[in-house]
Amino acid sequence: MAGAYLIGLIVMAVSWYVQWRLKSKFKEYSEVGLRIGLSGKEIAEKMLYDNGIYDVRVQSVEGTLTDHYNPQDKTVNLSPDVFYGRSVAAAAVSAHEVGHAVQHATAYSWLQFRSKMVPVLTVSSRYMSWIILAGILLLNTTPIPLTIGVVLFALTTLFSFITLPVEYDASNRALAWIDRQGVVTQAEHGMAADALKWAARTYLVAAIGSLATLLYYVMVLLGRRE
Repeated sequence: MAGAYLIGLIVMAVSWYVQWRLKSKFKEYSEVGLRIGLSGKEIAEKMLYDNGIYDVRVQSVEGTLTDHYNPQDKTVNLSPDVFYGRSVAAAAVSAHEVGHAVQHATAYSWLQFRSKMVPVLTVSSRYMSWIILAGILLLNTTPIPLTIGVVLFALTTLFSFITLPVEYDASNRALAWIDRQGVVTQAEHGMAADALKWAARTYLVAAIGSLATLLYYVMVLLGRRE
């Protein structure tokens, strides 16, 4: 058990560091003006049109680093700093989110797989924490509740790892497009790649953290049988 706690603390520390680096990188590259002078909104719309996608809207949403693509209503949602920004960071993030829209339009297999898991996880997430808590409290009586909780948490962990190829592919699509279309210079391309690299690492750490938590619950469950 002590080893599980130590791994958990290490994952938390790494997660904090990656989040801090991502925010600092975004702030740094937000201050670097894009030579071509386009805003994040304009870049997103241009990338959509270049990929033959005309039924996706680009809109602004509140918050910082709240950027995402919503496949349900086909919208690319950009935070104000990205939507209105004319920086390297804005170019990288907006193109990355459109990368998800391109995945959706081309039926990218990993995105489809992840989307099919969403309804199941939406339902299970409402009860998973309570089931695990009940399972731990009742462990000396019956292992069934905790076993169910572990299975549900395993689905969450699987979802985290399926997210990784989806995010990395979206970044690769974004970087290839902004380079091919001359949206960025060579130096700007390097900064955009660096920003997206740190963004991807947040998903990687989250997946590892989920796996570490899953292993902890498995150890608790198996420990009951010893």
